Amino acid sequence: MGESARNFASRLELRDRIVEKSRELFIVNGIKSVTMDEIASSMGISKRTLYEIFADKEALLEMCIQKMQDEDDRFLDEVLLTARNVLEVLLKCYQRSIEKLHATNRNFFEDLKKYPKAHAQMKRRRNRDLEETVRFFMEGVRQGIFRSDVNFAIVNLLVYEQLDLLMNTDICERYSFIEVYESIMFTFIRGISTEKGARELDEFIGQYRKRYPASGVSAR
Repeated sequence: MGESARNFASRLELRDRIVEKSRELFIVNGIKSVTMDEIASSMGISKRTLYEIFADKEALLEMCIQKMQDEDDRFLDEVLLTARNVLEVLLKCYQRSIEKLHATNRNFFEDLKKYPKAHAQMKRRRNRDLEETVRFFMEGVRQGIFRSDVNFAIVNLLVYEQLDLLMNTDICERYSFIEVYESIMFTFIRGISTEKGARELDEFIGQYRKRYPASGVSAR
């Protein structure tokens, strides 16, 4: 490997480490409170080196979001290989979302709105996810898991709007963010499920409660 190739590989490796460390800091502390100085210091590099790789904080944030989205794609691919039916796919994806929210500072989502390109990136992904989720629901109807008399495009959009509203309401001053999120998701799924789907949902919640017993949502 030539000198230029080694330097290029080294720069890519440093870029990936910066993204991983920055993502960790953004998730734990929120975006606004983490400065480029702090990121450079945590990496043991100069601020100049950091700016040579990322033009600004938003460019770095976009890369962090892309990494998270790529990981979500890989997770879905793995679930699709082993899931028995569509409900299992959706529940495992929702469970992953809940676990990620457990680890994410709520300020992250509010701070994200201050970065137009990164926020647009998240919205594009959300729109794509909405379309894919509706296709999963329709497959669930064919599998006898979900009811056939539901307009999934509408109800799925309403759920997403509820989650957006959750970011701007004071309900989380009375209840934990995770408890409210779980209540929305589990109630939603139960409402669109057939008897067969409801039984599988109860089984999932029973297993889920063994991992997260503190929440107030019951299986029945």
